[in-house]
Amino acid sequence: MSEPTGAARRRGPFKVGDQVQLTDPKGRHYTFTLEAGKNFHTHKGSFPHDELIGAPEGSVVRTTGNVAYLALRPLLPDYVLSMPRGAAVVYPKDAGQILAFADIFPGARVVEAGVGSGSLSSFLLRAIGDKGMLHSYERRADFAEIAQANVERYFGGPHPAWQLTVGDLQDNLSDADVDRVILDMLAPWECLEAVSKALVPGGILCCYVATTTQLARTVESIREIGCFNEPSAWESMIRNWHIEGLAVRPDHRMIGHTGFLLTARRLADGVEPPMRRRRPAKGAYGEDYAGPNADGGSGR
Repeated sequence: MSEPTGAARRRGPFKVGDQVQLTDPKGRHYTFTLEAGKNFHTHKGSFPHDELIGAPEGSVVRTTGNVAYLALRPLLPDYVLSMPRGAAVVYPKDAGQILAFADIFPGARVVEAGVGSGSLSSFLLRAIGDKGMLHSYERRADFAEIAQANVERYFGGPHPAWQLTVGDLQDNLSDADVDRVILDMLAPWECLEAVSKALVPGGILCCYVATTTQLARTVESIREIGCFNEPSAWESMIRNWHIEGLAVRPDHRMIGHTGFLLTARRLADGVEPPMRRRRPAKGAYGEDYAGPNADGGSGR
């Protein structure tokens, strides 16, 4: 039985072509690719790549300036934060939430729109495995090129479960019987009709948006289309802690708002969602409110 794509690059001694993450005494990270005969240079001296080739992961190397660096393979969260960018990346904290709450499983058939720099694509591909299907749509060819290079660099070549299409989702979506759809775009409400036709009953739509106005319009549009259950929306924040002897306190900086996530599940054909009993605050819907798409605009 052959190993899953990319697995061989995640274990064993360092090899030529491996990504290496060095950590200096101050905790700063430096990522590079191992090449025979090359040297790694810092302002604290240099050392030859050959010193790491064949060495076990977790080795320590010293530069000509006698500074020690810990050598490990970068984890996927480390890799996506250091890789070349065309568009902003989906942060690991949000990618983890998407994998969990969109219930991405091995073998899943997933459609993704808004590839950006390939961060979320890498997480999704590792979750669905070689037997799954990820069809990614990106409207900008330059972003798609960067994303493809980043994904293939991480997995060591093309991933057998990945297909990348340049173009708008609503104009090019031809996939059927899709288990999950992930939308990372300015106006996800424009794709709801196409997405609802592609998703299987019980399938999950997950949207990643940056602002409260995008969030509100997306939720109201999902309710209006009438073939999803009541959407759930949230955001997550991460605060690290400093631990040094008895000095245990939260860090002064944290990863705060990066975006909102929302999920909704596709209902069976011909089924109307049960009426949700709500008690909105006074003024939530003014007398002149006519629905999320009343202005006829795209929201861009």
